[in-house]
Amino acid sequence: MSRSRLPGLGLALVAIVAISGCASRAPSPERAPAKRADTGLDRMERLTLTANRCWFKSRDPAFAPYSIAPELSSFSGRPRFLLVPKGRLEARPLLVVEGAAGSTDVATYGPLLDTPLRSRLEADLDRWRAGSTSCDA
Repeated sequence: MSRSRLPGLGLALVAIVAISGCASRAPSPERAPAKRADTGLDRMERLTLTANRCWFKSRDPAFAPYSIAPELSSFSGRPRFLLVPKGRLEARPLLVVEGAAGSTDVATYGPLLDTPLRSRLEADLDRWRAGSTSCDA
């Protein structure tokens, strides 16, 4: 074997080692992305979209006197949506549906809960919190 072939072989080995260093590796536990804290935003976005679709876009007569006012961007960690008198987004809310950071709880309060619409509101919200996107009970 001549000495002129050894440098070529050495270069080939160096190239193989360099290429293998580029292969993807599973992330080490130290490099794994940190788990995001549950802000309740994703859950409240789904509830708001479903409520809007089922109560308002469907033209449900029970909700004709109301408008939905999403307030999902909240620095308090409590994203929510409101039902207000139709066309009066600045009016006092008749219903507040509010999420909480780090919790699956959704609080509801407001004067609409003192009306015959209460059972419908609670049934729909309970079903949607459980993961359903159906408008029918």
